[in-house]
Amino acid sequence: MTEAALVLVCKRPASGIGKQRLAASVGGDAASRIAEALLACALEDARAWPGQVVIAPADPADHAWASALLPQAQAQLEIRVEAQAEGNLGQRLNTLDHKLRAGGLEQLVYIGSDAPLLAAPDYAAVYEALMNYDTVLKPAADGGVVLMANRQRWPALSSLPWSTARLGAALANCCRSAGQSVVNLTQSFDVDEEDDVIRLIEALNTDQRPARRALHGLACDLARWRERSHVQF
Repeated sequence: MTEAALVLVCKRPASGIGKQRLAASVGGDAASRIAEALLACALEDARAWPGQVVIAPADPADHAWASALLPQAQAQLEIRVEAQAEGNLGQRLNTLDHKLRAGGLEQLVYIGSDAPLLAAPDYAAVYEALMNYDTVLKPAADGGVVLMANRQRWPALSSLPWSTARLGAALANCCRSAGQSVVNLTQSFDVDEEDDVIRLIEALNTDQRPARRALHGLACDLARWRERSHVQF
């Protein structure tokens, strides 16, 4: 069993909540379906994680919902639900990180619910990198990150340019300025825009994991609908 804990930072999928850039192109209902499929992919990874799993819903009112996300895995996994606090994403991550480390966790691997290309080799690379580096980042093509891991407390993250193309570089520099060693793994992409959904069709074409197959099918269906209607979905 790995010493690292997987921390899934997520929102409860619902129309009008999250994925607003995607909703602007595909509509609220379609964006909500995509968000549900993306969350299923992240939960697929959590179910396969060989150590402790933390689910961190954005809204404390969703504690019960988060607790029921992995019912079949409860007996095999050590699952903890720790709701996020108030503040911007940096503040919420700092508060969450403090709570988890105060509870005895040391190596923490943070993921969201919008990076379905993450797979076992990526997690293995993170675990190996944590043996030699304090901070491990997996950059996103849009300048953000799809995964962030640390074996020390995160430095203050509240002032970073979250949700911008400058986030990845700023996060790495912030950690280096705090005296932490940093390594970037190979780049991937997350799903925020219409074009990202289209990219999933090719990127997940041979992925046989059930939740990925379902997401791939949804992306194909939406692409066909767009082609028939000759408008952006």
